[in-house]
Amino acid sequence: MTRLLHLDASPRPGRAGTQSHGSHTRRLTHHFVSRWHALEPDAEIVYRDIGTAPPQLTSVAWIEAAFTPAEQRTESMQAVLAESDALVDEVERADILVLGVPLYNFGPPAAFKAWIDNIVRLGRTVDFDLQYGSHPHLPLEYYVPLLADRARHAVLLSSRGGYDFDPGRPLAALNHLEPSVRTALQFIGIGGFHDIAVEHQEEGGEVLAASVDSALARIDRLVERLHATLRPASKPLPA
Repeated sequence: MTRLLHLDASPRPGRAGTQSHGSHTRRLTHHFVSRWHALEPDAEIVYRDIGTAPPQLTSVAWIEAAFTPAEQRTESMQAVLAESDALVDEVERADILVLGVPLYNFGPPAAFKAWIDNIVRLGRTVDFDLQYGSHPHLPLEYYVPLLADRARHAVLLSSRGGYDFDPGRPLAALNHLEPSVRTALQFIGIGGFHDIAVEHQEEGGEVLAASVDSALARIDRLVERLHATLRPASKPLPA
């Protein structure tokens, strides 16, 4: 059974194509999860909406608690970290993270950055050891990604007001969303990373519709490819 963590970071409550002024990223994540469920009805899907219920921001109390050894934490420290622990637990259990994150001002919304800051945790998702060699996903020394124990994938589904933000395109250097998310997740051991985006949101019209159609088609292909990778066809038993 595959476990999916479905996360939406847009503050828009509805889905584009269904509700007026709905979110394109919510439409994309819903499409991905629906397609996966059609292929694997028994898949476990955990949903979290950080667009309407953002995680807590890091604070002095949070930092003090996070960097105190677990066995020495007071009840108040444990309470401060309770939400972060729950978020980390969801990521640990997931085989695929389905992340709906719009591009705001060249980067992610604040709610999504707060989620990243809550799940990148020393001792929970990453560690530091001077006896450890190079990081398996990033050119770093001494960092131990604790979620590299098995294959996990992240699928970042985004929307952009403008266009030409993809790698190799004229505005790629201004896109700080996909690179930052890839770096943070690979830092903790999530080695598979896939991204699909809708562009031309501000223009609208035919160019937006074409971009949406292209994104949905690419999601369909990605679902089939990932499903084949994570759920290979069972081999017949020998006679």
